[in-house]
This record gives sequence, C-alpha cells and structure tokens, in this order.
Amino acid sequence: MSDAVKHECAVAMVRLLKPEVASTVGLARLVLLLEKQHNRGQDGAGMAVFRSEPVPGEPAYRVVKSAAANPLADLLARSARICDGFDARGFLGHLRYATFGKGDERFCHPFVHASPRLRRTLFLAGNFNLTNTRDLFDAYVRLGKHPDSDSDGYLITEWLASEMLHAEMRGIDGRDDVLAAALQAVLARMDGAYTLCGMTGDGWCFAVRDPHGIRPGFYCIRADAVSVASERPAIQAAFDCGTDEVCELEPGVAMLVSPEGRITFRCICPPAVKRSCVFERIYFSRANDAGIHRERKALGAALAKPILEAVDYDLEHTFFSYIPNSAQVAFHGLLEALWTEGLAEGHPVRFGQIAVKDAKFRTFIADAAAREEFYKHVYDVTYGLLRPGEDTLVVLDDSIVRGNTMKNAILPMLDRLRPKKIIVASSAPPICYPDCYGIDMSSLGELVAFRALMRLRNDDAPKTPAALRAAYAAFPLKVLSEAIARLLTPDGMRADVAVIFQSVDALHAACPDSAGDWYFTGDYPTPGGERVLARAIENVLAHREGRSY
Repeated sequence: MSDAVKHECAVAMVRLLKPEVASTVGLARLVLLLEKQHNRGQDGAGMAVFRSEPVPGEPAYRVVKSAAANPLADLLARSARICDGFDARGFLGHLRYATFGKGDERFCHPFVHASPRLRRTLFLAGNFNLTNTRDLFDAYVRLGKHPDSDSDGYLITEWLASEMLHAEMRGIDGRDDVLAAALQAVLARMDGAYTLCGMTGDGWCFAVRDPHGIRPGFYCIRADAVSVASERPAIQAAFDCGTDEVCELEPGVAMLVSPEGRITFRCICPPAVKRSCVFERIYFSRANDAGIHRERKALGAALAKPILEAVDYDLEHTFFSYIPNSAQVAFHGLLEALWTEGLAEGHPVRFGQIAVKDAKFRTFIADAAAREEFYKHVYDVTYGLLRPGEDTLVVLDDSIVRGNTMKNAILPMLDRLRPKKIIVASSAPPICYPDCYGIDMSSLGELVAFRALMRLRNDDAPKTPAALRAAYAAFPLKVLSEAIARLLTPDGMRADVAVIFQSVDALHAACPDSAGDWYFTGDYPTPGGERVLARAIENVLAHREGRSY
C-alpha cells in the first residue's frame, strides 16, 4: 500500500498444559508469536505471565510493558528473565497500534484488574476497535462505578471483572460458567470488532471474537499447550505445525481453558452473519498464510483482462511492475494469468521491479518546498527497462486510500523514466467509506474516492448515509476511476495517468470467505458503523477533520 495506513493490534496467548514443560519454553513461544506479528503493532507492547501454584507472600504474576521507540525489542530485553524463579504456566502478549493517541505504557495491554482473591484477578489483551466506547463509559458510571480512565481496554477489563463478581454473587458456581456469564453480559453491550484474550489469577484462560468475526483470531491445541494469535502463520512458526492444525476461532464463541487443561467452547453472542474484514486478506495479514497467498494471487489475476483492455492488448509496448512490498503476491497472480490463461496470446510479457522503496531515506529539511522535493525520492527507480516515450508502464498497488504518496512520491518518481502512459492498477476497489473497526480510515474527507465524487458532483456533499451510497451508485466505476486519476496526477506530469480498480464482484470471487467490505460498499456489519458514517458526513458538512467515532 502506497499510503501510510496504520496497522491493527495483535494478540498472543500460550497456556502450557503439561507440568514437565519448562516455563522458558512457554515464554519462547510467546516471544515468537509476537515477533511474527510485529508488523501489526508499532507503538506499544506488553506481556503478562502467571504462576501455576501461587505462593502467599510472593507475586502471583508478572507484567512488563513498553512504549519505547522500538517497543517490542525493549519489551523482550526487559522480559528476558521474567520467568526466573517463577513456574509460569500462562503467557499473554500484545502488540499495540494506538490509532488515536494515548501512547504511554498505561495504555499498553495487557490490562490488569488486581484483587487479593486470585479468582477475581483478570488480565485482558485485545485486537479491537469499538464504535460505542463513550456509551459504555457512561453506562458503567451509571452503575455507580468510578473508572480511572476512559480507555476502552481498561473499561472492558474492569467491567468483565465486575461481572465476574456479580455472577458469583448470583450463585453461579462453576468457573467456566462464571466466565461465560461475565463475557455474555459485557460483550452484549459492545458494538465493534474485537478478538479478546484473557487470563485469571487462578489459572483460567479464554479467547473470543466478535459475533461477525470482523477481527481475525486463530488457535491451536496440542498435547503440551494451547495457543491463540491474530494470525495463523505466527502459530505455525511458534509451534512448527501444519495449516490444518490451526483453527479459526468461531465468531461469538469463547474458548475456555481450565487450570487442569480442560478446553471447552461456549456460545457467548447470538449468531450473526459473518463479515470478516477483507482488508486482512488484501493487505494487513502476512501472505505466508496459504489462504491469503492464494487470494492475493486471485486478486491480481482478476485485473489481467481489464489491464490488457486498457493497453489495447499492445504487450510489445507495455511494461508490468508493482509497488513494493505488499502487492508482490498479487503481481505474481497477474503474471500467471497473463501466461497461463492465454490472455497474452503468445506475446512476451515484459516485467520487473521498477519501484524500490528506500527504507533508510530520511530528511530533516525545514523548508516545505524543499521537503516536498525530497519526498519524491522516498522511492528509487530501476532505469533502463522502459523505452522512453514508447512504453506504457503498468504498476500494481494493493489499494489506494488517500492517494497522497501516489501523487507526491510515486507518480513523480515513475515519470522520471519517461513512459508514454502510467496505469496504476489497484487490487482493491476504491475505498469510498470510512472504517471504524481497526483501520485508520475514519475521516471521509481524506479518501481520494470521496474527493473525486465531490468533484463529479461539483462539491455537492450528500447529507445522509443513504444519499452518499446513492451518489456513488450514480457514477459507473470507470467514471469514478477517471476522476480519481485526475486528482492523483501531479502538476507538471509528462505521462498520461489512468487508474484501474478491482470490482467488488471480483473482490468477493477472490476472497469468498471474507464478506467484510464496508469501506468499499458502505454496508456496515453493526449499527455503530452506520452511526460512524453519519458522523463522518456531518464532519464533512461542517468542514471538520479527524476521527468520526
């Protein structure tokens, strides 16, 4: 993705099931789970471990958090001896991306509700974003509580702890019944997306996803341990297991693990239509997941025919490339489609890596004009592959969100090669609506597709969500794409610029099990999403910027 879009948080949990397995083994596996998911969390990290048989007068658990410049490295350095003299059986870890501020250690997961009674001590970590945090806060206060923070993670932890106590006071005896009742009471109030992992001081563990399965969550049960993570390949790496050994957490169903290692599954939320976030498949999750790898290749393959039509099947004067690095697998799918489906009709396909991102490029120039000129050099180019003035350059990107990097850095960089035309192909459809379930795309006015729509409507902004959906529907994808291309074209650009987007139908054909497409269609899975869209429109009408929830 050329635009800077913030990643999502990641969770990791390991529960050792055999007493002969050393604590250091559990810690090593947790560390590997975090390492293999570190691209998802950038500004905070934390872990907690708890003892199998706590001794009065000694700590029952240990917690380490970091909000340093490199939080995961700092966390691992500080936690290297966390198990010394400590027979830890449970391990809970988290990588955080604080999308909207609150970047110090207090807001790093795991959150802890401490109590002298270990059965009421609770640890919680999650990959989540809620649309109704303020409503939850107000409702919690109305119960006579005094929360110390309005952080959603803190609030969920305290409310779960309160409901656990309430369940005990109602006479519920079994610990699994207590946990299930507390989860049911709290999750019924939450609107949004989440995968939550938790531990109690007396050795219970649990994991649960939102009822629509928006956020990802996977688990693996082996003889010696049970593990949970946000990504399947992380578990495969940590436990050296096959794809078929790692299962997806069922939406709305909690996995409960007793101190003795008994594992049960309890339905917590009423059944709902599964709407797993398709952006996980397009961009966020790593492509070393077998399913995501296949789907990204299918996304690239689906663009082969539209691209060939755009270049009038003139492969002799067309060069194919991609924007590194997340579009690479889709690019492989595009090439395979050209070769194996006969679309190239026997003509050679010229391709190569034109754009090379300079990861170490830094500039501290204060002058804005000079800084903008340097910004164009964030990417390097491979010279000598294109024939100046003759070739059309096709570059595949996985998605276009705001278009700032495309306009200010990538297109000026590509123009230095003197192509006759540049076609930017997006493996995703145009992002037309804000997201409120974990991805930092909550400002409607920043989306290049919305800005193009306003150009087409002469800045006549729709007043309601229904009116916005109708406004998009009034313009064919080709017309909207042409308007986006005009917005993306920098001043002084020599080459003609065109944009090709994936269709929503092709997206669903490539990713059949991930129906969460609200950023493309405006079809939100929860009532809170519709409210966020309404507020985003209000912000546009009032010329306000920033968060819509």
